[in-house]
Amino acid sequence: MKILVIGGGGREHALVWKLKQSPLVEKIWCAPGNGGIAEEAECEAIDAGDVAAVVKFADKIQPDLTVVGPELPLVNGLTDAFRQRNWAIVGPSKLASQLEGSKIFSKEFLERHQIPTAKMYGAFDFATAAYPALSNVSWPLVIKADGLCAGKGVFLAANRSEAEHFIQRVMERNELGPGGKRLLLEETLEGEELSFIILIDGERYGTLVPTRDHKRVFDGNEGPNTGGMGAYSTEDLLPDNLRATVVDKIVEPTLRGLAADGIRYQGFLYLGLMLTKSGPKVLEFNCRLGDPETQAIVARMDFDLAEVLRDVAAEKLDTSKLKWKPGASVCVVLASGGYPGKFEIGKQIEGLTSVANIAGVKVLHAGTKLDGDAVVTNGGRVLGVTASGPSLDAALAAAYAAAAQIHFEGVHYRKDIGAHATKLKAAGD
Repeated sequence: MKILVIGGGGREHALVWKLKQSPLVEKIWCAPGNGGIAEEAECEAIDAGDVAAVVKFADKIQPDLTVVGPELPLVNGLTDAFRQRNWAIVGPSKLASQLEGSKIFSKEFLERHQIPTAKMYGAFDFATAAYPALSNVSWPLVIKADGLCAGKGVFLAANRSEAEHFIQRVMERNELGPGGKRLLLEETLEGEELSFIILIDGERYGTLVPTRDHKRVFDGNEGPNTGGMGAYSTEDLLPDNLRATVVDKIVEPTLRGLAADGIRYQGFLYLGLMLTKSGPKVLEFNCRLGDPETQAIVARMDFDLAEVLRDVAAEKLDTSKLKWKPGASVCVVLASGGYPGKFEIGKQIEGLTSVANIAGVKVLHAGTKLDGDAVVTNGGRVLGVTASGPSLDAALAAAYAAAAQIHFEGVHYRKDIGAHATKLKAAGD
C-alpha cells in the first residue's frame, strides 16, 4: 500500500510512525509534514486545508489510501472530493464534519436527539443580541465561537464583565475571524473530562482506548487553554459500568441521530465528555482524532493500523482486530516559550539523538522543521514525548526522563501530566 497522510502535527507523526510499522505499507507521503515526519515519510509542502492542491497532489501520486489528520480539510470537503473520484480515504464528509465545524450545529444535534449535554442559553448572530442574554444565565458561563478558531474559540467567563469583553473581542473586533461570527452561550459543567474516540466505517464502529487531555498551560490546571499540553491513557479511566453508560446514553444515540438526519459518518469521531455527578455529558464533538490524545492512543495499539484503516475506507471494519497493549501510555508536550501566546520559532532542538534509543519512548514531532542537518522549532507545541509502560507511573517516569534530556531556548512543559490519576490510585479511589 501507498498511503498519503494529511497534516503536519504530532497527531500526524503518530499516525505515520504506526502506519510505517505495517508490512502492508510500501510508501508514505505526508502533506505538509514536519521535521520529524520527514525522517519517516516523504513530505510535500502543501496547505492541508487547500482541497484543490491536495487533490492535485493525490492525482499525481495515486495513493491506495489517504488518512486525514486535522479538521480544516474535512470541514472544507476534502473527503467529498476524493470520494467523487473513487479514491479510498478515511474521514467524514463536509456535512458530517459540521459536528466540529459548527458548535451551534453540534449543540442543536445533541438537543434534537436528547443526548446529554450542557444546557444552551442561546445562539447569537450579533453582539447586540448576545449582551442582553447575559441577564438570564448562571455564572460561570461558557461562551463558544461557532466556527473553527484553532483552539481559541471557547471561553469560561466568571462574570458579566468578562463575558462582555469576550463577546466584544470576537463579534465586534473580529479577533477570531469568520469562526467567531456566531456565538453560543451554555452552562458550565463540572467534573472530570474524558476523551472517547470511536472509528466508524459508515455502518459499524469500534472504540479506541480512553484518554484524558490536559488543556491548561501550567501545572495544577492553571493558565490559559492550549491545544493540549499532554495526555494519558489507562483502562482505569473508563471502568466497565461507565463504558456501558457512555455507549448506551451517548455513542448509540449519536449514531442513531446521524442516521435519522441522513448523515453518513465514516472516520474518527471524537466525543469530548464531562463526567458529571449526574452522568457523562457531551462537551464537544471533533470529526477527527485528538492531539495529543492520538500519541497516547497509538502507543497502546497492538494491531496493524494500515490494515484497519484500509478496511474502514472499504466499509469492512472488523472490530475484533482492534487489540490493545495492557498498561498505560502518556504524551508530554514540549512547548515554545510564550505559548499559547506569542512565541518565537527557529530555535535549535538538542538532545533528540540521546533519547532516540530509550526503550518504550518515542519523540513525536509537532511544530518542527529541518534547517540543514538541524531540527528547529516551528510552532507552539513542538514535541510530544510519548511513552508506554506496564503502569501509568512507569510510563510517566520514562516520558519525563526523556523530556529532561531535550532542550531548546524557552522550552516549557507540564510536570503533572497524569498526576491526578496517580493520586486517586494512591488514595484507593
